[in-house]
Amino acid sequence: MKNKNQKYQTPLADRMRPEKLEEFLGQEEILGKGRLLRKAIESDKLPSIIFWGPPGSGKTTLASIIAKISKSDFKKISAVESGLKEFREVVKFAETNFRLGKKTILFIDEIHRWNKAQQDALLPYIEKGTIILIGATTENPSFEVIGALLSRCRVFVLKQLNKSQIIEIIKRAIKNKKEGLGDLNLKIDKKIIEKIAEMSNGDARVALNALEYAVFSSKSKNITLKAIKEAFQKSYLAYDKDGEEHYNIISALHKAMRGSDADASLYWLARMLEAGENPLYIARRIIRFASEDIGLANSKALEQAVAAYSACHYIGVPECNVILAQAVVYMSKCKKSNDLYTAYGKAVDDVKKFGNLPVPMHIRNAPTKLMKELGYGKNYKYSPDHNYKEKQDYFPGKLKGRKYLKS
Repeated sequence: MKNKNQKYQTPLADRMRPEKLEEFLGQEEILGKGRLLRKAIESDKLPSIIFWGPPGSGKTTLASIIAKISKSDFKKISAVESGLKEFREVVKFAETNFRLGKKTILFIDEIHRWNKAQQDALLPYIEKGTIILIGATTENPSFEVIGALLSRCRVFVLKQLNKSQIIEIIKRAIKNKKEGLGDLNLKIDKKIIEKIAEMSNGDARVALNALEYAVFSSKSKNITLKAIKEAFQKSYLAYDKDGEEHYNIISALHKAMRGSDADASLYWLARMLEAGENPLYIARRIIRFASEDIGLANSKALEQAVAAYSACHYIGVPECNVILAQAVVYMSKCKKSNDLYTAYGKAVDDVKKFGNLPVPMHIRNAPTKLMKELGYGKNYKYSPDHNYKEKQDYFPGKLKGRKYLKS
């Protein structure tokens, strides 16, 4: 039996993992009574599956519950720490099991971290039934998991936990004497528990880790809001600079500016900056927006965007936040036009459709005598000589009279 010190060597979030489906909070859409996944788990007839959901939504916890319920042998590897060597060891074990008529479940945490070759290695063993795969990922499997593997697995989407579910998880940890903090006789106000739930952004692991840090960094059993805020710092802002949420939020900013909602634009800007996004990345996206969505409707928008980039470069963070705020509000309030964006798209379509059409002879340059003799530049009308009113074709013959711009 482990003593008190041994207990606290393991993080609270790991100690508080439920061991039964009945104790698991959330994900009713896939785990409710009568749902396909629940039936498969309870009957121990699990197909190869992939859990896709945000951090702290219960992917690893659900896999550990399956490990306890299933009569199959359960193996776990992390895609961050393990590769094909560890996988081959599991395969060797699973093949022995397979010959004996016993099933092997392999849980791969953060499966999106494996490259194509590593994911390819899974295919024949899943196809044959040598292993049953449970993959967990925070990233969109459509982009991060190869198609051949996706076609052999059922994808279950886990949603972010809501505030009431996080509150219940925190309360369990405070009351539980065996694995939680119940033996410490803590005093935590209801409003503080609610604040932890809010700041955790639906991530149960973040909530429990912040709670535990606050408890053990405090000299009192009375846990204050100040202690909780210090425990969280900025870690509660869910924002993976290389992951899907990064693209979701920059997309939200772009669309809010396009829709002329200056307030929403400021919110999405703050989400990125407060989570540590590089301000120059945001500034570059604003430059693109100035031409793509405003363009000729206000040519000064591009000047403002470039000036914002330069200013951010000069003074850096955190002082540049108000500069970017000025830029996104300006872009939001500008009159919009995507004429340039659509016109260029039409030109690109013609380039792809017609290929390398020859440049008309009269607008070719003629730097040599031979080229002049061949007709390069012949009959070209120099625009200033005609007060810029000359009638002259500048398109290749097949595209004569083409109009890309609306005006």
